[in-house]
Amino acid sequence: MNGVFKHSTFIMISPAVALIGVFIFVPMALTIWLSFHQWSTQTGFSSARFIGLRNFEDLFSPLSAGRDFRTAFANTAIYTTLSVAIILPLSVLLGLLVHQTRVAGGQALRTVLFSTYMVPMIAVALVWSKLYSPSEGPINQMLSWIGIGPQLWLSSPNSALVSIVILNVWQQIGYFTVLAIAGLTQIPTSLYEAAKIDGANPLQEFFGVTLPLLKRTLLFSTVVAVINAVQVFEPVALITQGGPANATNVLTFHIRRVGIERAQGGLGSSMAVMLMLSLIVVIVLIFALARDKGETR
Repeated sequence: MNGVFKHSTFIMISPAVALIGVFIFVPMALTIWLSFHQWSTQTGFSSARFIGLRNFEDLFSPLSAGRDFRTAFANTAIYTTLSVAIILPLSVLLGLLVHQTRVAGGQALRTVLFSTYMVPMIAVALVWSKLYSPSEGPINQMLSWIGIGPQLWLSSPNSALVSIVILNVWQQIGYFTVLAIAGLTQIPTSLYEAAKIDGANPLQEFFGVTLPLLKRTLLFSTVVAVINAVQVFEPVALITQGGPANATNVLTFHIRRVGIERAQGGLGSSMAVMLMLSLIVVIVLIFALARDKGETR
């Protein structure tokens, strides 16, 4: 009986396993294979020539290929760190605001927040490019009301990447706020009642009850936020094209530039492998830190 059950289970999950293999594992394996070859994207796979670790050596060389890769890697790391550092606290804050039943319009606010995530990135990028306009942009006009001069935003290497981060936060915050609300609804109200009986103030309730019990939700949000940030492409491709002065040249855009525009498929594949390995390391570290904090408590 158990053998029949196992056989039927395998039959039922085999289509899903086959799809995952075709659309995920096969492209990953092909990318890893190409990273060890010299290959032009304008030719077939049969023209790929094995060169060992030379592509990876080029990524860390002092030549232009290595410098551009390290710049793109650093930009991606900064973009990801800033995005996650802003999104997580802000989503918890907005989640607490919306979750309060006595706040009027909580349901409407939740809908408005989540609607930003549903807007296509192309539309978001076009709108924010106008908002950031140095001469006629509404943001600079509002800053002038409080005596702040016009900012260059996307035109300055010092502020372009931060401007893209702000765009990303605006577009993503609704999704992560909904996740925070879902976590808050799982916290029993009896714990808050017990904390009030013990004389805890709202701040003590937050750090003693809310934050510890939101740990799993925040862990999931952190992982998703990191993955989303690392995969940033559309705002850079649509607005800045990696400029000015490579200030917004993130890895995904740089891989596309090298692998497709310059037809250096092998070098682009090695960059993609480095991005994948870096993402795996970061995710593992996040889970390790979360586990260590849990054991400490």
